[in-house]
Amino acid sequence: MTRDEVLEAAAALVKRHGPGALTMRRLAAELGTAVTSIYWHVGNRESLLDALVERTVEEMGAIRPSGRTPASRIVSVARGLRRELLDRPHLIAMVHERGLTERMFLPAQRALVHEVHAAGLRGARAAEAVRAVQFQAVGHVLVERNRERAPVQRPGEEELWDELTAEHDPALARALARPADPERLFVNSVKALVDGLLTRADGAVSDGPYPQ
Repeated sequence: MTRDEVLEAAAALVKRHGPGALTMRRLAAELGTAVTSIYWHVGNRESLLDALVERTVEEMGAIRPSGRTPASRIVSVARGLRRELLDRPHLIAMVHERGLTERMFLPAQRALVHEVHAAGLRGARAAEAVRAVQFQAVGHVLVERNRERAPVQRPGEEELWDELTAEHDPALARALARPADPERLFVNSVKALVDGLLTRADGAVSDGPYPQ
């Protein structure tokens, strides 16, 4: 057993059940080893939590842009950021509690800086674009998480939207009555945001709408 294996198992426990479920005894049981062996590799529980936070910060730095244009690469960073945040909410919360949120976001921000520079933005306009994309990703994740945790709604959207509510736009009523597709909604909103931010720079667009 290695230190990395201990941290991997601990991270998996926190992802599934939250930090409160992470005890040295439970972690040892997951790994099929003695508690003393866990202490040998990572120290006490507080040291283990610190190591998990550092590991999470490092993993968040692995987001890499992809695409043919600066606009499409910016969208790819936003998608990667959203995906990483959704994948590890409890670990992200631990990072935040230890005051390391800004450090955690720095690699993604630097990737965005590179792309907005490539698109022709500089100075305050470039900074605003970087923050706008970051806030869009983080805000979207918060809304998604809140919707997931919300109690069942009665009446629900499918009951609330009809032709009258939708101002005699039946197609709109049908669309709003269906569950939202978070990924599609996120990508389309980020593309619209990026297109608006970069239009004055070089007229670039982010490869059109999200595919149907």
